[in-house]
Order: sequence, then structure tokens, then C-alpha cells
Amino acid sequence: MSQNNKIRKKNLIQFLIALIIISALNMIGGKSFFRLDMTAEKRYSLTNSTKEMLRDLDDIVYFKVYLEGSFPAEFKRLSNQTREMLEEFRAYSSMIQFEFINPLKASDARQRQANIDMLTRKGLIATQLQIKAEDASSQQVIFPAALVSYKGREIPVHLLMDQIGVRHEEILNNSSQALEYNLASAIRQLITFEKPNIGFLEGLGGPAHRNVVDIKISLGDFYNVKNIVLDTSYLPLQNLSTLIIVKPRKEFPETTKFLIDQFIMQGGSCFWLIDPVFAEMDSLRAEPETIGMGWPVNIDDMLFRYGVRLNVDLLKDLRSVPIPITTGMVGNRPQISLVPWYYFPMITPTSNHPIVRNLNAIKTQFISSIDTIGVEGIKKTFLLQTSPYTRVMQTPTRISLDILHNPPDESLFRAGQKPVAVLLEGSFESIYKNRIPPNVHFPEGFEIRDKSANTSMVVVADGDIILNSLDQRGQPLPLGYDRFLNETFGNKDFVLNSVNYLSNDPSIMEARNKEIRLRMLDKTAVNNSKAKIQFYNVVLPVLLITIFGIVRFWLRKRKYTR
Repeated sequence: MSQNNKIRKKNLIQFLIALIIISALNMIGGKSFFRLDMTAEKRYSLTNSTKEMLRDLDDIVYFKVYLEGSFPAEFKRLSNQTREMLEEFRAYSSMIQFEFINPLKASDARQRQANIDMLTRKGLIATQLQIKAEDASSQQVIFPAALVSYKGREIPVHLLMDQIGVRHEEILNNSSQALEYNLASAIRQLITFEKPNIGFLEGLGGPAHRNVVDIKISLGDFYNVKNIVLDTSYLPLQNLSTLIIVKPRKEFPETTKFLIDQFIMQGGSCFWLIDPVFAEMDSLRAEPETIGMGWPVNIDDMLFRYGVRLNVDLLKDLRSVPIPITTGMVGNRPQISLVPWYYFPMITPTSNHPIVRNLNAIKTQFISSIDTIGVEGIKKTFLLQTSPYTRVMQTPTRISLDILHNPPDESLFRAGQKPVAVLLEGSFESIYKNRIPPNVHFPEGFEIRDKSANTSMVVVADGDIILNSLDQRGQPLPLGYDRFLNETFGNKDFVLNSVNYLSNDPSIMEARNKEIRLRMLDKTAVNNSKAKIQFYNVVLPVLLITIFGIVRFWLRKRKYTR
């Protein structure tokens, strides 16, 4: 009996110790919160800026996610990853609430169509899936998107990226990588009421308002967008974080250059979208050919001092955007075909910089190349480059639609990749250092500087990259949308990311740096070693367990039958 009492006492002590340890861990866990992420790329860890934003929420942020229902495994995986990301958000803030909704669950066809129409009106884009069965296939509509609401405001978020020419698996993987960025950006957009100021430079013969209206509306979700006219006063540049200069056609007066230079010297950032060469499709609509020629706007010396040179050339690229042309007649009707127009390179970003990482292909028009200059203290990063199959045309050069009717001589397209957009970061030197500046008006107490604080600028040798097209009625289309291809290019994301980066908003850009590796099976190796893989994964584990059980049974029988 004494032995049993000792065992009972020992068990009781062990139980009490375990109970005390569990209670202590619960108390510590209630006051000190931590999570462990054992994945190599920390896919389940949020960035510090996202955590900080979530902890500061003062009201409910509600997600209605419409990626629910019966659909292929890869979209189910995206749905699960979205749920996991929202649960991770909720772990840092009780203000995050969400539900997953199947908009096509209604049995009534009219109700399902009404749901689709409602979501489309709210800005959600449907995706058509081709579902293949053993002997048939069918189409299914899904909405890989969500509606996010906060304090009576609501915005759409698209969970599936649109990338032209990218494999289906990579698109889904890139969509997974962008989940935190997209969801956190939506929250930040909803909770931001005091927005930074950015300005579009006007008055230099740039594009009409209707050609930049879409990007201004999109930027308006994050910034106060102003139209800036510079004469001889610095006042319009005060309190701006970024100045955007789009496709000027008139020469910059020295007063305007000096004001922009001092804006940069004060730490302001600039987004230059410049056409070094004059070439327009409107000229080809009136005449069978036109001449591309240099178009100086008196800023070459500024950009050269900052570390970049815009070359007065035109780039042709075999990887280009097609345009509609008449290729023949059927009866009395013209036959219209889409033919690659080599002066419109389609650029797929390959840089890992957060501005362009995983972006869709970008549509350009009559672009030029960029060279960088060795300037001390300036870091240069090429953001966009043409494909290896590029040809450089020195100006003046003849531009004719006749090239569309004949196959190109591919041996001429061997100039290699040419940079067309570059990011410059560092401390810039004023072009007016040791020069007599023009007479302009600065606010009281303003200090004219010869060296800037650390700042940045993006220079793009294409002014059209930011312009939206117009429909047949002259109404603006979304930036990047091509109505002939019915495709949306990544122009808008490129501009938004550039402005976010230039405006020094690391909270928005930090999440774009996250990388989730795609670990796909090698289908060829799987097919060649199918029997071996099945044996190792199915038969061998069962066989080992059976052998272990037999040996263990034999050893026990031998031990207790002696």
C-alpha cells in the first residue's frame, strides 16, 4: 500500500506542477503576444508597418471575400491563403472581421445574375474558368476579389493579378505574394484622411486633362492631387511631396527649371515622363508616313547633372503591342487585323525592385533609350528595359505603316536590352551651383541650396506610359487598357508604385518586398519516375510500419514467454 501511495503522491505532484506551468504560460501569453513562423521566406509573418497599422485601428474593418465555392484546387488554395492572411491580420487587431461569400450560391438564375451585376457595379472583376471533366468541359464565373468597408466607406480589392504572357502557376504564386500588400493597401486607403500632396506640372504643352484623368483619380485615393503652374514663384511647390512632369512640348523657362531644381534641393522628389523624340500616331492617320525627330525641351542639362541622359533615338522591339490595320478587303468591307507595331514595345519588368516586381507587362509608345552618368553619391536602378530583340533607330527617322505588311529582318534586332526607365536616389547637386540664378520669388526664410537632402526621382523616356486611351465617344478608358486587345497592361500599377516610392511611403511599399517561392513539382520527372514515387510515398511507409509491428510483437512475445 505504501508503494501505491508513493506512486499516487508522485503523480499528484506531477499533475500540480504541469497545471502550474500551463497556468503560468497562459498568464504570460495573455500579456506577451508572439508568433513563430518556421517557413524559409517567412510567408506567415507580417511586415512591421502592417502590424503597426493594424494595432492603430480604431474601428471595424470588414472584408467580404467572394472567393468561395466549388472551383479548381489552385483557386481554392488562393482562397485558403486569403483566409490565413486575414486571420493573421486579426491576430494583431480585433478590429479585423471577415466573411467568405459565394455570390453564385443562389438557386435562382436571376438572383445569381443580379449578384454578378451588383459586384460588377462595385468594381469587382469576374474571371471565367474553363472546367474540364472526363468527357466534357464547362465555364464557371468566379470573383477572386473582396469588398473592404470602414466607417461607411467601401473599396474593391482584386486578389488575382493580371499578367500577360505569364504562366498560370506563376500568376497564382505572384497573387499570393501580393496578398499582404493588396489587403494592407486597402486598409490604409480607407483609414487615411490626411493625404500627402502631389502635383502635376501644367502649362508646358502637356497632354489634355482627359488623357490623364484616370491616373489622377487613382492617385486621389492616396494623395491630394494638384495641378501646378510655375511662373516665378515657389509657392505652388510648397508642401508637395512629389512633382510629376508629363510629356512637356514647350521649352522649360529658366525660372521654371530653377524652381524645380530648388524643390529637389529641399528634398522633394520628381517623376519625369519625357518624350525626347516627337512621334505621334495621329500623324500616321493623316499621312502614310511621318518623321520622328528630336524634340528639345531644355532640360537635358538638368537631367545630366542629376545623373541621366535621354537619348534622341527611337526603339523598335520584336516584342511589341499589336495595332489594328487594314490588311485587305472582303467584298466592300475592309479586313482589319491586329499586327505587331514595333514602335510600341511591350515591356515585361524583370527587376526585383519593389516598384516593378511582379508587375504585368507595360505598354509603351515611341520610346527612347536612357544612359546614366557617373555622379558621385547617386544610386541608379534600371526599372524598365526592352527585350533583347531591340533595334535602335537614330533620329531623324522615317516612320511608316508599310513595315506592318512585310516580315521584319530579325538580324537587325540585335541591340540587346535598352533601359527606358531609371530610378535615381541620393543627394543631387544643383545645376545652378556657381551660376547666377534667374530672378524668382521664394517664401520668407527660404534657403537656396547647392546640394539636396537625400531624395529620389524616376525618369522615363516615354510620356505616353501614363496616358489613358479614349473610347470611340472620346470618353477616358482605364489607364493601361487596350480596347483592341481587350487586355489591361500594368501601366497604372507602375505609376502608382513609382509615386508611392517617391513619396517616401515605406508603409505601402514594404509589403511588396515579400517573396514567396513557388515550389512546383517537375512534371517530366514525376511522369518518368511515377512508379518509384508511388512506392516511396505509399508502399514503403506501410511496409516499414508492418515490419516494425512484427519485430516489436516478436520481441515482446520472446520477453514474456521465458
